[in-house]
Amino acid sequence: MNAVLTANRRVDMSTIHEQIKEALAAYEAESDKFENAGNKAAATRARKALGDLGKLAKTRRAEIQEKKNSM
Repeated sequence: MNAVLTANRRVDMSTIHEQIKEALAAYEAESDKFENAGNKAAATRARKALGDLGKLAKTRRAEIQEKKNSM
């Protein structure tokens, strides 16, 4: 059973990593629209992407700490 949990955990970690990359890309795109094109709605979307990044970063930090402690 531990092997299954470990395999699932690896998938989760890579999923979080991919979600972080996607949230960063979304932030960059929306920030560019706000800063360069003056799109006010993009500011809201950029802030949302930053909030998502913060949540994902906390989750990823916890995963990394857990893995480090289990080594």
